Formats: sequence, C-alpha cells, structure tokens
Amino acid sequence: MSDINPSFAVYSGLKSSGIDFVASVPCINLQYLLKLIDADPEIVHVPVTREEEGVGLCAGAWMGGKRPALLMQNSGLGNSINALASLDFLYGIPLLMIISHRGCEGELIVGQMPMGRLTPMLLDSMEIPRFSPSPVEAEASVARAWGVAATKKKPVAMLLDLQFWKGA
Repeated sequence: MSDINPSFAVYSGLKSSGIDFVASVPCINLQYLLKLIDADPEIVHVPVTREEEGVGLCAGAWMGGKRPALLMQNSGLGNSINALASLDFLYGIPLLMIISHRGCEGELIVGQMPMGRLTPMLLDSMEIPRFSPSPVEAEASVARAWGVAATKKKPVAMLLDLQFWKGA
C-alpha cells in the first residue's frame, strides 16, 4: 500500500497539465477527485448524465480555449464511442479521459465484469492511447497523457482500476 493519495495524485496531474474544464459522470471511485475539482476555482466542473454529453461539452470547451478532461466509469465507454469517433476524431479534438476501470480484479458487482473485460480492447480498437499508472506514477502519467492528447489531437485514456483507487 502506497502513502500516495490516488485522487490527489490525479488532481495534481490535472493541475500541472493546465486542465481547466472537467465534465463528469459519477462513480464512487472518483468521488474524492471530484471533491478536489469542485473546490478548485480555476477548474470549471460540469456534471453530466451521460458520457457522450460530456464528450460534446469537452469538445465545446476545447473550441472555447479550455483544456478539457472527462471523468467517467468504463461502463460508459460504450455510450461515448459515436461521439468520440464523429466529433473528437473527425475534428482533431484532444480529450483527456480519466476512466475508473470497474469489472476487473477485486470487483464485487458481477454486472461490471463484461465491460471491465472489454474496455482495454475497445480503447485499442479505437486507437485511443491508454495509460494505467500506479498512484506513485499518476501525476506524471496524467501530464504525459494530456501531452499525447494535445499533440496528436485525439482522446487519450487514463484507465485506473480498483487497485489504483485503493492506493496499491
């Protein structure tokens, strides 16, 4: 178990990357990170009801001069595929996706398992680069992921599993 707070490490990576717009769909693993974001007056936070709504808002934020991130659970990746392909990919819009990866080792909810297994393959088939750091590596990895998104003008995923959120 690491002494690093996983939520604070991700938040620090967002800050060092200059992320100033966040759309989010709730997930229990993201709750502390969302509290940090909500307390930061330099980050506009817009809660959304569906992931594709967040993709659209983040695209608009980018066009308005912001650096966007979408916080979501991997179970919503399927909801966002069309928006990612027909908006972000088509128009070269960078997006940092902080994805709570449910349905993997340690998951207690059986309904999370199918998407948990499919998520890495979906990201790979969409040619979305993905990072899965430890909490110790998270701050630097978030900054690196945003750098890839901004340089390649495409979405990039931070895929953070249950062990990450436990600080392992």
